[in-house]
Amino acid sequence: MTIRKMFLASAAIACAAMPVSAFADTSAKKIALSNNYAGNSWRQAMLTSWGKVTGEAVKAGTVAAADPFTTAENQATEQAAQIQNMILQGYDAIVLNAASPTALNGAVKEACDAGITVVSFDGIVTEPCAWRIAVNFKEMGRSEVEYLSKKIPDGGNLLEIRGLAGVFVDDEISAGIHEGVKQFPQFKIVGSVHGDWAQDVAQKAVAGILPSLPDIAGVVTQGGDGYGAAQAIAATDRKMPIIIMGNREDELKWWKEQKDAKGYETMSVSIAPGVSTLAFWVAQQILDGKEVKKDLVVPFLRIDQDNLETNLANTQAGGVANVEYTQADAIKVIESAK
Repeated sequence: MTIRKMFLASAAIACAAMPVSAFADTSAKKIALSNNYAGNSWRQAMLTSWGKVTGEAVKAGTVAAADPFTTAENQATEQAAQIQNMILQGYDAIVLNAASPTALNGAVKEACDAGITVVSFDGIVTEPCAWRIAVNFKEMGRSEVEYLSKKIPDGGNLLEIRGLAGVFVDDEISAGIHEGVKQFPQFKIVGSVHGDWAQDVAQKAVAGILPSLPDIAGVVTQGGDGYGAAQAIAATDRKMPIIIMGNREDELKWWKEQKDAKGYETMSVSIAPGVSTLAFWVAQQILDGKEVKKDLVVPFLRIDQDNLETNLANTQAGGVANVEYTQADAIKVIESAK
């Protein structure tokens, strides 16, 4: 089974084939991507997927433009100003990966009041006029601890590596991890650092906290930090714990090397960077006159011991295991939410 089929299976519904023809002509519509951060491999893959899929849509005449914009700093004030510029530039829809779930609500409301469709994804916003596309990040975090409970029934100490401070995704995954520890109280979180979803940042953060920690049985992560954690731990005389990975190619490659050499076992989980392309198509469908629920949930992409090699082979060097959406995929997700 391909990655696409595995990933979309839980989002698909049993329904008759649906036409992808438009209710209204969107060929003159302009869509913008507002992105708050591009400093790791996931964000780079997200932007690459956006460019690939939307470029084809513009070439086909489905929309007139699909321009991406990324702020220089991960600051909500800067992104709010970016959104206000998009309003002035006359975009019909804004697809948004937000620096904050609440701090951008004012700018988002301004866009809505100007008749602009706003679709947030990954880093979503709470403004009621906007649409939201996300995985169940809490469940993603909880599932990490559940996995460890099966591999380490007696439990042990955990190190938590968090993402970007103040971002919705970071808060939700961390909350899920802590729910998992409550569910499986044989585990205890003895340390927590922010890795910013970047391997180099995570490596430095883990190296800095390790001397103060007792033995570690597992490392719970958010993505983009597993390989950095492994490098920091490998530089010590500690036994390598089970490190949950985040679908990055360097993580999967290291995991395979350890699996081949020592039978190392773990799992890997993340939201697919191509969710940006789903958000694009959802925005296009809304502009097209479709009725779409305000909240759409897509499955996270999980890699296990038995499908590691297949997923690694399909992941670009320096990239992230990914799924890119078509218009037909988006329609299925929209219909499955009704």
